[in-house]
Amino acid sequence: MAFFAFFVYAFTSIFVIVNPVGSMFTFLSLTTDKTKKERIRLGTRAVLIACLLAIIFALAGELILIFFGVTVDSLRIAGGIILFKVALDMVYAKVSRDSFTEEERTDAIDREDISVFPVAIPILTGPGTITTVIVIFRSVPTIELKLVTIAAILVTFALTYLIFRFSTQINRVLGLTGTLVFTRIMGLLLGAIAIDFLITGVKNVFATII
Repeated sequence: MAFFAFFVYAFTSIFVIVNPVGSMFTFLSLTTDKTKKERIRLGTRAVLIACLLAIIFALAGELILIFFGVTVDSLRIAGGIILFKVALDMVYAKVSRDSFTEEERTDAIDREDISVFPVAIPILTGPGTITTVIVIFRSVPTIELKLVTIAAILVTFALTYLIFRFSTQINRVLGLTGTLVFTRIMGLLLGAIAIDFLITGVKNVFATII
């Protein structure tokens, strides 16, 4: 039961920050000149690369923190602030400048292959996703729970692949309004996760001082 509860927490956290439906809408806007076959190929490649990057950052997170001399609680606090900013942008249906800037969008329009940049990174696996997977992976002490985190990453991107694979049909059903409603709901959930990161990080930092 503890494994399932942690999986739900990890999956929810990662899925919300990846936001496949909102990312799908951006992906469609960047591939309007592509055929269905080309769009599926680009989407598949982007999701695979993004998933691999997320797993690499999760596994290498401890080395990254040691290299920069940063504690996981400091990352929780910084990540909580970043995620809350992204959450506010999602609630107000704006593209977060922490994940995808207007300059990057302009550059992407002229690219033949957008699967690596900007779709895989930073749209799917951006600063928020990287912070989230590192914090969750480092927050559990056992190998079993770390494997549950990897499973949550894999399930998130498996669903992302399906959403991208059937993006045209989903967009036809949801439309812009439906997509924005879904994004706002994801923003509210992400805001709650960001506050949890922030509170936990601050509490642990103060506990080491006192």
